[in-house]
Amino acid sequence: MKTVKINIKQLFVGLIMLGSTSAVFAQTAETTPTIQAQTNPTIEGLKKQVETNPKDVESLAKLATAYQDAADWQNAIATWKKLSVQLPDWAPSYYSQAYSYQSAKDDVNAKLSYEKYISTVKPEEIEASKKNLAYAYFFIAFNEQKESPDKAKEHIAKSLQYDPTNQDAVKLSQALNS
Repeated sequence: MKTVKINIKQLFVGLIMLGSTSAVFAQTAETTPTIQAQTNPTIEGLKKQVETNPKDVESLAKLATAYQDAADWQNAIATWKKLSVQLPDWAPSYYSQAYSYQSAKDDVNAKLSYEKYISTVKPEEIEASKKNLAYAYFFIAFNEQKESPDKAKEHIAKSLQYDPTNQDAVKLSQALNS
């Protein structure tokens, strides 16, 4: 059986860039119904590739990203989960799951996925992951501010450690520490 090798760093950078465009898309576009996502030629082609070779992690990542781009959150989540099973130590799959859960308005699972992302980032990946780490900590702090203000303070401090320019994090920190 032929093993597909991918350059994780290149895939990570590509997904971050796609994720950035997805975030802009998500903020500026209306939600695309799932029916349209099912007839999307890109998604259909990638689904066929994945059906042919379910272990093809590169095609799985592209499919999950295509679902995100189409705002098909449930299929994006399911596909990111499949990818994280095949690559359990690959942090970006958990970040993307969290993003998809958050977009689907499932904050409980988004928080759990952001926590998994934080715990999975390897020390050598921290520098390249600072913005995502900052956001993950911010999201967790924001969601814990009422039930666990002390934990929220710890998380917002970590968020600001990774991105001291995030004004939302600065405001949350001020609110938590006042």
